[in-house]
Amino acid sequence: MSSTELLALLALAAVGTFTPGPNTALSATLAANHGWRRAIPFVCAVPVGWSILLILNAAGLGVVVLGLPPLRWGLLAASMMYLMWLAFKLASTQGLSEASNSPIVGFKEGVILQFINIKAWFLALSVVSGWVIGHDNTLARLLTALPIFMFFGLASNLTYVWIGASLRHWLRGPNDTAQRLQWFNRLMAVTLLATVVWMTYSALSLS
Repeated sequence: MSSTELLALLALAAVGTFTPGPNTALSATLAANHGWRRAIPFVCAVPVGWSILLILNAAGLGVVVLGLPPLRWGLLAASMMYLMWLAFKLASTQGLSEASNSPIVGFKEGVILQFINIKAWFLALSVVSGWVIGHDNTLARLLTALPIFMFFGLASNLTYVWIGASLRHWLRGPNDTAQRLQWFNRLMAVTLLATVVWMTYSALSLS
């Protein structure tokens, strides 16, 4: 892989992982509602799950999904339903006491989420088609891309966890009314819904 290709890959990794999406929104939300320690399992699950997704796409899974419209639309529907359910649960959470009873996306759920995260699919397909497949040193290129995206995936979600955890005390509000937390959760819910709209638009553009 040339230095130009490597720089382009690093740029894609930075943009693809640090821009808002389901993973970053959930990382910030988990830290704000439950504290950074409860968010760490999900943060670790993101690069692990996405790396498995990248390897499977390099092995041909992406071609199968793109070639079977029912499978592609089923994947999109599952992703949309899960994100809308999470958005509803977030929007209905009004305080830290309720947040403690809200669903926590842990390591296992975080790994599974990557397989119904259309943004993760698009990113994996972009890496495979642009940097891995079609070259003589396919395995070497895959082994180069994997640690880069694992690092950026971990770094980006840790950054959002830090943001969420830093806001946790402020979000409690005066006298622990937690109105700020309620609005923060609603904002994150809107972010997830916006992601659903973007995923739908992107899928329609590809069809």
